[in-house]
Amino acid sequence: MVRSALAPTSQELAGAAPPLAAIERLRALRPGLPPAAARIADVVLHQQAEVVHMSVTEVAERAGASEGSVVALCRQIGARGFQHLKIELARALTRPVQAIHEDLEPEDAPVIVMRKVFAAGMQALQDTLAVLDPEALARAASLLRAARRIEVYGIGSAAPVAEDAHMRLLRIGLDVRLAVDSHVQAISAAQASPEVATLTISHSGSTVETITATRLAREAGARTVVITNLGRSPLQAHADVVLHTAARETRFRTEAMTSRIAQLAAVDALISCMALAGGADAVAALRRTSEVLALKRY
Repeated sequence: MVRSALAPTSQELAGAAPPLAAIERLRALRPGLPPAAARIADVVLHQQAEVVHMSVTEVAERAGASEGSVVALCRQIGARGFQHLKIELARALTRPVQAIHEDLEPEDAPVIVMRKVFAAGMQALQDTLAVLDPEALARAASLLRAARRIEVYGIGSAAPVAEDAHMRLLRIGLDVRLAVDSHVQAISAAQASPEVATLTISHSGSTVETITATRLAREAGARTVVITNLGRSPLQAHADVVLHTAARETRFRTEAMTSRIAQLAAVDALISCMALAGGADAVAALRRTSEVLALKRY
């Protein structure tokens, strides 16, 4: 059988990462950079292992510069943005097999893969339970229940979690709309009002589309709730309430694995609080929707 040109060999999985071109360009440019860019470069060059775990906001704060300056420098050295630079760093600092899952080894049998993946998911749940603030959860539930309409935003890996939140909110009788397309998000957000609340889901808190939608909604008067990973990020600047998760997602991968599990648990906790606050009305709505859904089953 002919191997796909995109499929890594076992040797590639176990071997070292390719040279990090962006970092080499950054090192070469460092002597001629202006002060703010030079400080950012020093943070990236001398703290690479830490930068992999940091948000663009945290790097900017550590360098005493703006988030825009961080992104501009990343583009100057050939990266598409800060997240792209982090992926390049992770590839250089880790073995390629860790792009699949950070705990895996190339020779792992399926039973070992199963145990490691499940253990990572359970760890994300335990860590999220430790950092999720019950007072923030109560505020978020109250804010969303008080809204005439709720808009739910999520894109990419967060879209399935947003879809789950949308259905769960519908089931307890609330007026809720889902936007997982960036254009629809922007239109929806621009037409928000003080009677609207938004729920935005983003692990990194640095996704341009969901940041824009949340900002536009807040500028239009809406109240905003955000579910995002622990740490500072640009999205949080536009949130009335932040619900933190804790998952090691951005260390090696771009797609969601453990973060999705943590986000779903946070959504479950939030909507359960809202259902309890809704009392008999929420219970009645759940019963009605259960009866309707029963018609879909044999």
